[in-house]
Amino acid sequence: MEARLYNQEGEEKGSIKLSESIFGLKWNADLVHQVMLSMQSNARIPSAHVKDRSEVRGGGAKPWRQKGTGRARHGSTRSPIWVGGGVTHGPTKERNFEKKINKKMKKKALFVALSQKLRDNEILFLDDLKIEKPKTKEVSIVLSNLAKINNFEKLGQKRKNRAIVLVEKKQDDLKRAFSNIPGILFDEARNLNLLDALNHKYVVFTKDALKIQGQ
Repeated sequence: MEARLYNQEGEEKGSIKLSESIFGLKWNADLVHQVMLSMQSNARIPSAHVKDRSEVRGGGAKPWRQKGTGRARHGSTRSPIWVGGGVTHGPTKERNFEKKINKKMKKKALFVALSQKLRDNEILFLDDLKIEKPKTKEVSIVLSNLAKINNFEKLGQKRKNRAIVLVEKKQDDLKRAFSNIPGILFDEARNLNLLDALNHKYVVFTKDALKIQGQ
């Protein structure tokens, strides 16, 4: 299968061959949903925490003697039935939300999402991406040029989660330039994951970045 190849001026430069195993898969909602929930759970950091009776300060002395007062028996003022006491069955930061994901499932779910994005005209392929200086203004011009391409108009309009731009290897100048543009995530292609692909409207690949995805 083939797709159109553009330069950073937004001009069509030819076509590029794509792997069927990455960009030609059928949509599998169950797989994508399962992997998405697992990744979200694994990224979750428990913060809600309450103290049980052993963690609450004080309460070491018996409030009154066991017998002879006419009142109910109590061993500590930090019992859950006392005001200021511990909490029973409350949330704790030790709770583990981790879910296992098979590597093959995780990889295939990403490829399924990329295949669907390609069918929805939400993936753009560039022959190269270069700037003279690490300035935000220069990459803003590139995005404006790409927004002129049919079906990619929101690259210049959308403010949140616009696009993820993927290159073959680390490029500090480009990363610095893109960091000031809201809604744009710049990264190496090897770091692409399902959540990033789903959370951004567009995915922009440079031609060399496709090598990392197994092209």
